Amino acid sequence: MTTISYPTFIRRPNEYVSGIWGWLTTVDHKKIGTMYGVTAFLWFIVGGIEALLIRLQLARPEGTILSPEVYNQVFTMHGTTMIFLVVMPLSAAFFNWIVPLQIGARDVAFPRLNAFSFWAFLFGGILLNLSWLTGDAPNAGWFAYAPNTEPQFNPRNGVTYWILGLQILGIASLAAGFNFLTTIINMRAPGMSFMKMPVFIWMTAVVNVLIVLAFPIITVALIQLQFDRLYGTHFFNPTMGGDPVMWQHMFWLFGHPEVYILILPAMGIVSEVLPTFSRKPIYGYSFIVFSGIAIGFLGWFVWSHHMFTVGLGPAANAAFSVSTMAIAIPTGVKIFNWIGTLWGGSIKINTALLFSVAFIGMFVIGGLSGVTHASPPSDAQQQDTYYVVAHFHYVLFGGSLLGLWSGVYYWWPKFTGRFLNEKIGLWHFGIVFFAFNLTFFPMHWLGLDGMPRRVATYPEGMGWDISNLVSTIGSLMLGVGVLVFLYNVVYSNLRMPKTASNDPWDGRTLEWSIPSPPPHYNFDAIPDVKYRDDFWYTKYPELAHNTHGGGSDLESQEDQDGDHADIHMPDPSYYPLFLGLGLAVMLGGFIPFTGHWVVCVVGLIIFIWSFLGWSYEPVNG
Repeated sequence: MTTISYPTFIRRPNEYVSGIWGWLTTVDHKKIGTMYGVTAFLWFIVGGIEALLIRLQLARPEGTILSPEVYNQVFTMHGTTMIFLVVMPLSAAFFNWIVPLQIGARDVAFPRLNAFSFWAFLFGGILLNLSWLTGDAPNAGWFAYAPNTEPQFNPRNGVTYWILGLQILGIASLAAGFNFLTTIINMRAPGMSFMKMPVFIWMTAVVNVLIVLAFPIITVALIQLQFDRLYGTHFFNPTMGGDPVMWQHMFWLFGHPEVYILILPAMGIVSEVLPTFSRKPIYGYSFIVFSGIAIGFLGWFVWSHHMFTVGLGPAANAAFSVSTMAIAIPTGVKIFNWIGTLWGGSIKINTALLFSVAFIGMFVIGGLSGVTHASPPSDAQQQDTYYVVAHFHYVLFGGSLLGLWSGVYYWWPKFTGRFLNEKIGLWHFGIVFFAFNLTFFPMHWLGLDGMPRRVATYPEGMGWDISNLVSTIGSLMLGVGVLVFLYNVVYSNLRMPKTASNDPWDGRTLEWSIPSPPPHYNFDAIPDVKYRDDFWYTKYPELAHNTHGGGSDLESQEDQDGDHADIHMPDPSYYPLFLGLGLAVMLGGFIPFTGHWVVCVVGLIIFIWSFLGWSYEPVNG
């Protein structure tokens, strides 16, 4: 029998690889989750510095800290960084860590594809930020409205960096989306029906359906824009028969489902934290699950509320006004369910719970200001003012990031075996909560008073001075709050012993049934699930008669210690790393200054070698 020998050049790693090479070649979902989280937080610091520069520029009238061109670059990169390099990958970090543990699986469905999604994300982010080194950072806003992005109006390379970086990040997101959907559908523990899944798993599933359906839309739009810039087409050039409004339709048809891609993971986290620290099941499980599905569904019918002032006509404006108001209904259902979960519970107050409760309050404010955008007359006043900035920061920072911080404090003992210091955590929460409101609440009346967004400065005598100064002071305090969190992480890692038990919070779901941190294989024996919140009812069988969605008998899960030689996990691989690198180099060659075809060819060679090596590589052995 003839065997095919593929040129590897580098010795194939095995399952015992350690050190830096172990991290570079890992396909372990937990390590990949850690790399996602650390990398996203580093980008968070970069995006935070960009935000501080914006606020320092606007602290006083006629600001001169940044030139108008540099301001546009910082403004664009701040939005792009926070959405695509911070919130989405932080959510991916939780998906990687928690999904297999909560569904009783030993890994994700496609471990190497999972690793590739991380490396593509990393190299896509690096390509985006290399633009700072060439003086060509993107400058057209994170929405990149045409015709401002057309070559005759924006001839430099910044928009090209933005297009290519987002294409790579989109590939990373699609890889992750297919992987997690397959994992949730096919790898649940025996007995875990869909209506026995934790709420976080449900929200993860909805998010990844949105990713799989939404990112191809922006991919097509970006390809069209790239063709306009490099090959002389005119998709969005109105002087040559193109339509810039088509860009808005395609962008926001992606962009508004993207909002729910960003917020639903935090909703899933809050839905896990509140029941644990209330010592009662989530109130109205079915309602909170189907409301999440409804949000994902209705999110496809609201995009044109971003375009009320474009001139779509009264019929279109009325239709999208109704659909935008309608999406508030399932959102309100979730809020009442969360309040119902807390009501009458035996509440244990700690940092994780406080961040979740703050999430509810801030998201309500952001949601209510969003409802005002549903009315075309009020939207016409608020459009392109700082009222919009206040709205989406209450949703994305007050919502997404506060929810993600809640998840960090909640699952940190499971991740590391250590607790984050609770006293420092309370300081972190207090500073961030106060500073966040100090920063963004004044922007509501700045917008209602007519201050436009996307401006590098403003004249004296407009009445905006004090509010802008207050917002800037608040942003500096937010920076202090982030530093307190970093100090907590370092302090806890150096000073806090590994004292976390398997179940330090008296949790409800399967991840609390295994050691902290989990072993490489997660579970000694795949659990047999009988109930929703199965681990809770394993501990308290006398409460089983109060549950729904389970069988009549409760079988305890056995902790089978001993020989694990029969458990074989997928071997490490360096091909995902090189495939992500080859993709970034290949697409980077389309930036004119790089040498173009030479760089493309080099990247293509790396890509093809990695792809074929991946194909020939055995999964195990």
